Amino acid sequence: MPADTALDDDLRSLYQQIILEHNRNPRHFGRLDPADASAHGHNPLCGDEVTVDLRFKEDRVAEIAFKGRGCAISTASASMMTEVVQGRSRTEIADMFMRFRDLVTGADPRALDHPEVEATLGVLAALGGVREFPSRVKCATLPWHTLARALENGGDADRAGGPVSTE
Repeated sequence: MPADTALDDDLRSLYQQIILEHNRNPRHFGRLDPADASAHGHNPLCGDEVTVDLRFKEDRVAEIAFKGRGCAISTASASMMTEVVQGRSRTEIADMFMRFRDLVTGADPRALDHPEVEATLGVLAALGGVREFPSRVKCATLPWHTLARALENGGDADRAGGPVSTE
């Protein structure tokens, strides 16, 4: 077996373990009451649902929580997202969402460079393999679309046009 293939297999195995661990023990799971902003997201294709709550300190996310039900990819993505966005500004989160979306869709080949991905996205790099399963991309991005909605409109679903949908 060539060395690169063995390394890829080891990395893939590590990433699978990270995803399973976040699914089994999701971080920041629950609701914030009161929250400064909230949004609800739904993937009608598979039934995944997530609600994201935020509290801010100035322009930065001071606390974040999510609650919902969904597949392992959706739950792990929400859990990892809560870890990486805490303490970040809206601008930093928007940039991170764009990079994450490029990673899971394979839209930007530069997003697939392992050291670069790990340096910029941290634990989210574990979800990079989702791009090989297009039907799972919406599961991985649902929490991010929901977070973006909460950030855009302060979580007011009426102003924002209702729940976020991946369709």
